[in-house]
Amino acid sequence: MSTIFGAYDDNLRHLEGLLNVRIRTQGHDLFVEGEADDTGTVARFVEQIGGLIAEGHALSEREVKDAAQLVATDPDVDLREHFLKGGQLRQAGRRRIMAKSANQRRYLEAIDHHDIVFGIGPAGTGKTYLAMAQAVNYLLAKKVSRIILARPAVEAGEKLGFLPGDLQEKVNPYLRPLYDALYDMLEVEKAERMLERGIVEVAPIAFMRGRTLNDAFVILDEAQNTTTEQMKMFLTRLGFGSKAVVTGDITQIDLPTGRTSGLVEAMNVVGQVEGISFVYFDERDVVRHKLVQAIVKAYEAYGNTSSASR
Repeated sequence: MSTIFGAYDDNLRHLEGLLNVRIRTQGHDLFVEGEADDTGTVARFVEQIGGLIAEGHALSEREVKDAAQLVATDPDVDLREHFLKGGQLRQAGRRRIMAKSANQRRYLEAIDHHDIVFGIGPAGTGKTYLAMAQAVNYLLAKKVSRIILARPAVEAGEKLGFLPGDLQEKVNPYLRPLYDALYDMLEVEKAERMLERGIVEVAPIAFMRGRTLNDAFVILDEAQNTTTEQMKMFLTRLGFGSKAVVTGDITQIDLPTGRTSGLVEAMNVVGQVEGISFVYFDERDVVRHKLVQAIVKAYEAYGNTSSASR
């Protein structure tokens, strides 16, 4: 019961926040007040989590909260299947990665079963982080021989002016988020060795022109800022034994006015091509601070209102 309730009933308060219910305890008994659908969701959560614990599976408080989020957003989720089959990702370097929403699970499964996967949705939904985790997983399992991380070098609403240094130093600020994710998965020394030996390569998308990428796990991040030509070039680089994951947020396009986003166009051009999978995320998949989820939802509502008033 301590696992389900959490420290100072923190997990129960989390459930109350996710669902429109009021929960109180009396010994080992739970009393839940609310609409029938919501109280039924709480009952299903307690039953499934309790079943996992009874079978001897140790769950952290973070995993219990993630399970509550899953049950709240996906009425058909089977937590046992999620934790023991599809949702669990093998060790990705020094991290153990777990899907925190139904869409994140679909995303991980899509990467396993398709050679090209598009992950599209707002910031904080785990698009790049999970792709990086899968890439590290594949590399350590020797399913690929290298990882290539690419981003378009586009200023996000700011004019940065002339940057000093050589070519690599000029583009590094644009690629910093990819380095950050890499260092979160691997020890710094190991990551540095892989970068030096070319096993892991971080580069602007322009550096990929003319190459054919065999036995590689390739991630294109911030793809909403690619041009039509860059996206076509990237998608045609894929070689034998390779996987490509394209991530982006079509609500945050920083291209000059009048330029078509390569990601938006690709959604229409290759959306029905067999072997390519598209996974769409929304505010329910945001795994950052809970305020980020509220902010994403607020901006989405504001955008819909603005569009309707035009």
